[in-house]
Amino acid sequence: MVQFSKSPRVTAPGENARGAILMVLAMAGFGINDIIVKHAANTLDIGQTLLIRGLFATALLWLFAKLTKKMRPLGALLQPAMCVRALAELLATLTFLIALFNIPIANATAILQALPLSVALGAALFFGEKIGWQRTAAILAGFIGVLIIIRPGMEGFTIYSIAVLGAVLSCTIRDLATRLISNDIPTLFIALFSSILVTLLGAGLSVFEDWSYFDYAAIGWLFLASSFLVLGYFCIAGSMRAGDVGAIVPFRYSILIYAIIAGIVFFDETPDLMTIAGSLIIVSTGVFTIYRERLFKEA
Repeated sequence: MVQFSKSPRVTAPGENARGAILMVLAMAGFGINDIIVKHAANTLDIGQTLLIRGLFATALLWLFAKLTKKMRPLGALLQPAMCVRALAELLATLTFLIALFNIPIANATAILQALPLSVALGAALFFGEKIGWQRTAAILAGFIGVLIIIRPGMEGFTIYSIAVLGAVLSCTIRDLATRLISNDIPTLFIALFSSILVTLLGAGLSVFEDWSYFDYAAIGWLFLASSFLVLGYFCIAGSMRAGDVGAIVPFRYSILIYAIIAGIVFFDETPDLMTIAGSLIIVSTGVFTIYRERLFKEA
């Protein structure tokens, strides 16, 4: 049984900054992966997408793990926290892809930004981590920034929006369980295990899908997506094992910043004043959180 500790965790100097950087990189990897997968959905079903992308991602992770000697005995997978994390990863992947294949990527991404709130709350409840009113206000302000950018309407809230909420809950469990995994298990090995399970899920789903049309271009795109997914896997696990959860989770909002930049550079989409205002709020909350943590450490 997974044991949660409410004893406050002592954070070493620089750990929050390292966790924040890893979080920003993870969001870049996941964001680009989501865009490519959304594009592949024009010709491939969910199971096919998970299987093909997963094969590429698993091969890359296995190669990196072997080269860096990060492989561990299979017995390491039996840790309760590893099992909880793996199940949560499967549910998060499936529910989010169901939504991504059926609603605009901006809608799915916007709802997913509730994750920092749920993770910070979970850390306070299960790990005894003190988030305080200032950090809570910063996280809430970041979420308001998300709403300003997306400006979602209730008419867009469908069953697929509920699927994203399922992904939020699953990701929360995944991230909190990551912090309970023994430090002698490398982050790369954790990512490899997750990738294998997601690939097996895709293989199971693909049995019930039509493979009559094989789109080689889509397969090429999924290889590229797998590379960014590997980056996301590695960085998200690393970020949740460093620093304080409440200080790191606001940087999840950076995925929306990437979307704005991609719109300007690749799609000739100029953001309006509301989008710029929301982005500034998101960035400011992250900078404020790190600045406050530094002052606290120096006091």
